[in-house]
Amino acid sequence: MGYIFEVFSMKTAIYKIFFIIFLSFISTSNLFADSQKSELDKLFNNLKIKNASSSIEIEQKIWKIWSTHPKDIQLTKMLENGSELVRTNKYLESINLFSKVIDLDPNWAEAWNKRATVFYLIGEFQKSQNDIDEVLKLENRHFGALAGQGLINIKLGNYEKAIKSYRQALEIYPTMQSAPKMIKQIEEIIKEELI
Repeated sequence: MGYIFEVFSMKTAIYKIFFIIFLSFISTSNLFADSQKSELDKLFNNLKIKNASSSIEIEQKIWKIWSTHPKDIQLTKMLENGSELVRTNKYLESINLFSKVIDLDPNWAEAWNKRATVFYLIGEFQKSQNDIDEVLKLENRHFGALAGQGLINIKLGNYEKAIKSYRQALEIYPTMQSAPKMIKQIEEIIKEELI
């Protein structure tokens, strides 16, 4: 009887240890996620300061945070692998991988953004827009998704909507270099079509 009680006590102790490790992992993950959000808030505030040389560095830091999953290093790795597939023009494989990441964590904006980019590259503009809608629900400051939305609307001939997307991106990122150029090009297209 004493042996059974001892085994039971050992199992209980082991379960307690696993439970404590599990709780500390969740706690650490949540702290990292909170830290990411806090860092992003700070970076976006700094991005509003109209200094082109520092804004490029700030933009890179924002992309780094967006591309790093707040709780799961494996998802970060999957996203990196999907991006590598895009670089080697393996678009359908990358869509499948990004879709797996989205299934595992539908609240990670960057997974949606990566898939939206690939849908755009293969001409699936509505699917790309649908994914961008998800990105902007999760991270409404995503200037990359807004710029992508601008490109989609250009392809669809929705020029006013495209301009609106680029202007929204500029509100978030005032020194964004591509947005004013794109707005100017779109305005020229509109003028040509009116002639």
